[in-house]
Amino acid sequence: MLDCIIIGTGPAGLSAALNLKTYQKDFVWFGAKTLSDKVAKAEKITNYPGFPEISGKDLLKRFEEHIEAAGLEITEKTVTNVMHAGDYYMVLADNQIYQTKTLILATGVMTAKLLEGEQELLGRGVSYCATCDGRLYEGKKIAVLCNAPKFEHEVEFLADLASEVLYFPTFESNIEKENVTICKDMPKAVCGEEYVEQIRLTSGKTVDVDGIFCLRNAIAPATLVPGLEIADGYIVTDRQMATNLPGCYAAGDCTGRPYQYTKAAGEGNVAAHSVVSYLAE
Repeated sequence: MLDCIIIGTGPAGLSAALNLKTYQKDFVWFGAKTLSDKVAKAEKITNYPGFPEISGKDLLKRFEEHIEAAGLEITEKTVTNVMHAGDYYMVLADNQIYQTKTLILATGVMTAKLLEGEQELLGRGVSYCATCDGRLYEGKKIAVLCNAPKFEHEVEFLADLASEVLYFPTFESNIEKENVTICKDMPKAVCGEEYVEQIRLTSGKTVDVDGIFCLRNAIAPATLVPGLEIADGYIVTDRQMATNLPGCYAAGDCTGRPYQYTKAAGEGNVAAHSVVSYLAE
């Protein structure tokens, strides 16, 4: 049983991790070791205290140096589900379950729009985890939507199980397998009564499939944490960064505008201190 789990490795997640480390809490920090694509793409940052003018790449380098100096460890597993179990949480990351007393969501903003019917058919033919659910589709025809090359090993894993894979990457893919068809006509909707039966493409064409895997960099907070209060697409928090769920806190862009690194770092700090206070109580 962990004291805390942090999800997200942007400025908010880093700030939270540094503070929990200072307070010697037992936690796991999930996210990409490349940290934040948003920061990496910033040409010039002029409002980060202590750095009058710094590029995103240079700021990321400082983040990496701070992580190493603090002895922090990032666990590169994709969190696909969080279950509230009374006075603790169960977090599913790849095919492993972690238990934690508290949770800090620092997931950023999900830019990818959900497919029509995706939320309604989640767990009934729609999946976010290849290693968790892939075995259910042995010998079957599936669709795979993928928005990051880092997930292509999961696509290959699914191809070794399924009879046919309709693959929809949002980037140039180099996968070459006999049973994988790379498609340019992207999915728009997931269709079915009780379970997934078809996908509808942007061209209007429908294709019969037994299931669809959506492999994305982020999962919508309401999907990730059932019961979490959302307003206008953002996680609702108070000034202590507490959500409507006990022991669950949020920080950074996922809590709303302004999308600023300084705001994210500050909220991560507050969320970590709120976790410390919650654990003490």
